[in-house]
Amino acid sequence: MPTTLPNERIDLRTSPEIKELIVRAASTAGLSVSAFLLSAAQERAKQILTESESITLTSRDWNAFIKALDNTEKPRPKLAAAMKRHRNWRQGKP
Repeated sequence: MPTTLPNERIDLRTSPEIKELIVRAASTAGLSVSAFLLSAAQERAKQILTESESITLTSRDWNAFIKALDNTEKPRPKLAAAMKRHRNWRQGKP
């Protein structure tokens, strides 16, 4: 949980039917409407970001991926130059 007090606001509009549904669900969960909405939105946001920021491979696809990485004997001068520039940048060299 955050260590600072929340001070950001999110305003939204809804129909009376959806509001009543949310109020009932929050009450059933023993939460305020704000806490209920924030919890549900946070959970869904994490789920969406996890799905969009990760890749799940089958065993066959994972093995093909690893094989492709292992078969990189062809020289890659542009990649090597980029890696060298990055290394120099990290070390503060021009």
